[in-house]
Amino acid sequence: MATLKLTEKSVSRLKAPTASGKQEIFWDAELRGFAVLCSGVTNAKTYICQRSLPSGLKRRVTIASVAETTLAEARKKAGDVLLAMRQGCDPKAKRQDLTLRAALANYLVARKDLRPRSAENYRQACERHLAKWLDRPLREITSDMVAARHTEIARDVAAASNYSGHATANSVMRTLRVLWNFASGDDPSWGPNPAKLKRQWYKVRPRDRLVRDEEMAKFYAAVTDLENTVARDFILFLMFTGLRRREASTLKWSDIDREKGVIHISALRAKNDTPLNLPMTDFVRDLLVARRAVGEDGEFVFPSSSKSGHIEEPKDAFDTAAEACNVRVSCHDLRRTYATCGESCDVSGLALKALLNHSLGSGVTEGYIKMTVERLRTPAQRIADRLKQLCGVPPVGGENVAVLRAAGE
Repeated sequence: MATLKLTEKSVSRLKAPTASGKQEIFWDAELRGFAVLCSGVTNAKTYICQRSLPSGLKRRVTIASVAETTLAEARKKAGDVLLAMRQGCDPKAKRQDLTLRAALANYLVARKDLRPRSAENYRQACERHLAKWLDRPLREITSDMVAARHTEIARDVAAASNYSGHATANSVMRTLRVLWNFASGDDPSWGPNPAKLKRQWYKVRPRDRLVRDEEMAKFYAAVTDLENTVARDFILFLMFTGLRRREASTLKWSDIDREKGVIHISALRAKNDTPLNLPMTDFVRDLLVARRAVGEDGEFVFPSSSKSGHIEEPKDAFDTAAEACNVRVSCHDLRRTYATCGESCDVSGLALKALLNHSLGSGVTEGYIKMTVERLRTPAQRIADRLKQLCGVPPVGGENVAVLRAAGE
């Protein structure tokens, strides 16, 4: 076996049948596990890929004849197959023997339109809450097993957090239901989907927590007293922008246009696939200037030692603040706080939707309205002014920089 930089020209130069009279494999130097197999007795040349499954079994898959496809197309297909095998998909497994792990891998490869965050949610649902079932054939999972696990998930989540766990349990079983439907392919021999538990799912009421007007000053004081300055600034940033947690946590310095006073959220990072150009208010501008002034290195505005390199869920910081002020909220609760404050300031519904990056609506009138970043600057500042008033932040632009302690103070 040899390694070769596979190009259309180098593949065309490979000889088949081979001089040795035996099959020969030429591995791609670019994509590990991808190769051209040359026959020892005919003129056939075939694109293949090969790798070991997590179980240790080695699998070789035929992609296509060299005469039937281009190198680029074969390499792309091989990349998809190799990724699926790395995630546990056995390409030679029979459908009736398909495991949950393999079904998940197949689904993530097939759904090319799935957002990265959605794909990660599917993985977490299975690997965190259905770990004992990953290598079990899907057809062995019964409705009784699903009902029991549904209850256990809610109990386990409740024991580890301040939430009931009902929403998490429902979400995990929705994931299982989707994977089962995908894997079964509507084959009637599979029987009914065991995760079709609508009548047994928990009724989850929409959350309505937020920082109330009368709580704002003490909550702000508790947050500004946090020792973790990154978490402190992150929480204040969420409260004064209304951004979603992931939109804010993944923010990079390259997304900040200080000259124009705009924060750019790409469509890839926005929940609704719509890019957002958010105008900076005076508070947000000063907070970002203060963060940059303390000499934070790296590409992220809110860096962390986490695997991602940025802050994830500042639960500990929220808990510390709650102990000091008796106001317990989450990242999304701050988004609700921002929206409620906006409504109290008589910001128009359309402007508030645009600031929160919600759809403006499907009506004819809404379709004609285009909210520019400059159109949103005044309502955004109005909300910031009201929040500063409630928090007790001095109204003069720039003074709130002094309120935020630099790292190490």
